[in-house]
Amino acid sequence: MTNPMTLTVAERIEDRGNIIRLRLTGEALPPVTAGAHLDLCLPELDLWRQYSLCSDPAQGGCYEIGVLKDPASRGGSEAVHRLAVPGASFTVEGPRNHFPLEETAETTVLFGGGIGITPMIAMAHRLHALGRDFTLHYCTRSEGVTAFLDLLRDAPFADRVAFHFDDGAAAQKLDLARDLPAPGAATHLYVCGPQGFMDWVINAAEAAGHATANVHREYFSADVDVTGDTFEVEAAVSGVTVTVGPEDTIAKALARAGVKIEVKCEEGVCGTCVTDVIEGGIDHRDQFLTGEEREEGEMICACCSRASGPKLVLDI
Repeated sequence: MTNPMTLTVAERIEDRGNIIRLRLTGEALPPVTAGAHLDLCLPELDLWRQYSLCSDPAQGGCYEIGVLKDPASRGGSEAVHRLAVPGASFTVEGPRNHFPLEETAETTVLFGGGIGITPMIAMAHRLHALGRDFTLHYCTRSEGVTAFLDLLRDAPFADRVAFHFDDGAAAQKLDLARDLPAPGAATHLYVCGPQGFMDWVINAAEAAGHATANVHREYFSADVDVTGDTFEVEAAVSGVTVTVGPEDTIAKALARAGVKIEVKCEEGVCGTCVTDVIEGGIDHRDQFLTGEEREEGEMICACCSRASGPKLVLDI
């Protein structure tokens, strides 16, 4: 865990597609790597929300994020749009990076859907600085709702960016049969965006022969069903055992018994609540753990995943 910081909104840009771009400043900002995000606290809603850094990682003195005002959200994005005016301050943790860039790759292809473009912009800056071979595919509904459009068209790597608009001509739409590179050990793909978009790209890439380990993904939200059969959870270190009911979660049940697991996204996408498992089968509901980590059965996202049997023993 990183120590909380107080960051101030130095600039707010109203961009296309109901997206605001925020430049945040503070004292002694930790350095960042491409793919990193910030955890932003919204105390009035008792929520934390994660926002990818979209600025050039080499840029010091500030962090830049983009925030979509999503009508389907639980209120977090609306609150940021309402509160993030120039001069406003937020408690922030990070930067953290669960979506790191493989900087030695010979070929890198970045796929950003909608607001999922934000970490890709930081990656593109870094790959350009390294002189690497890369392409950035940016998919949106229409040119008129494409945030960062001017920034990307004026970027030093503009010739590496391909825009794809759903309402545009067929030839400019993303065609995975055409736009996926050939599989190779030194070829890496990165995907971020709405879940349906991500699943489409990931499934096509793996079907084309790309190794799962070379197809990197970061979900910013997910449709997750946390319900299921009742089971017990033993917190081995704390000496507490609780019952997790059909509508309950592991984190909430343990919190009521005085055992706190830090939770932020509540959707199994940010990894904050990952807890070590000592014993028991796991019904993984998250989008954070890799396939290999799930098979190992040694970790669980306590905000949404459940037991596949009658009991779990956690190392907490």
